[in-house]
Amino acid sequence: MTTLIITVAGSATRFNKDLDREVLKCIYYEESPKYALLYQLLDKARDLDEYIIVGGYLFNQLETFCNQELQEFRHKIKLIYNEHFLDYGSGYSLLKAIDSLPPNTKNVIFVEGDLFYTEEDFTKIIESKKNVVSINKEPIYANKAVVLYLDTQQHIHYLYDTAHKALNIKEPFCAVFNSAQMWKFNDTNYLQRVRKRLTNEQEEGTNLELIDAYFRDLENGSIDIIPIETWYNCNTVKDYHHVYKFIKAHENN
Repeated sequence: MTTLIITVAGSATRFNKDLDREVLKCIYYEESPKYALLYQLLDKARDLDEYIIVGGYLFNQLETFCNQELQEFRHKIKLIYNEHFLDYGSGYSLLKAIDSLPPNTKNVIFVEGDLFYTEEDFTKIIESKKNVVSINKEPIYANKAVVLYLDTQQHIHYLYDTAHKALNIKEPFCAVFNSAQMWKFNDTNYLQRVRKRLTNEQEEGTNLELIDAYFRDLENGSIDIIPIETWYNCNTVKDYHHVYKFIKAHENN
């Protein structure tokens, strides 16, 4: 059984500054609900067994959208409320999802809810027999990038500055990439052991606390680093418009 985890609890301050009303960016759309980011994420994951969606900010909007606009997926959706979406970091949403995994879950795919990618790229992750980290082709800027780097032992590490100002790699490294913020955990038992080892401080941090802890000690041969060819991170309404135009240009091809 493969479970898709999508986290959408954040308050989307940068996205909402361009709108005259507060909206959850994963359910914002133009023309039709099928152009919302959340619909697009689920549409590319139709073959997966379960979707765990963790919300917080404007949770009622999320619940209504799932019930009214995602009826074709609703039987697979487990909605979870993150009560600490304001005072904890992004990692708590991921932890709540992991704590809710069914016992028979074999693989977990985790994506952040403000992403857009193609079905072709997502299929690479689904079909991989290994653990997966993903990378994109965007330049690395400290104000928005999640950095993945390999140390001299080829172990994976992540960096992100929540202040969006500067990044500092404090050790020699062999390679550095811009993370596409999509992961596959191929060993659910190990994932849950790593989760239980996190300190209270780590539980209140970003999702990279768990992700870094999971991947950094794995053998290099057990990990696929998968490049994502088409990738958008929708931090603003302008970003969403790029996605909308891409979908419209390719939907009949």
